[in-house]
Amino acid sequence: MKPRITVLTLGVEDLERSLTFYRDGLGFPTQGIIGREFEHGAVAFLTCKQN
Repeated sequence: MKPRITVLTLGVEDLERSLTFYRDGLGFPTQGIIGREFEHGAVAFLTCKQN
């Protein structure tokens, strides 16, 4: 079995700015920010490209 990372969690201060960087700058696909209706619940899921 090849070692791999399947999930990585990053806590950021500015989710909008971070999303812009990872989506527009690095090209990671995403549905955007979800869970805005919850206090401290917003999250963005991004998919890393696999080689």
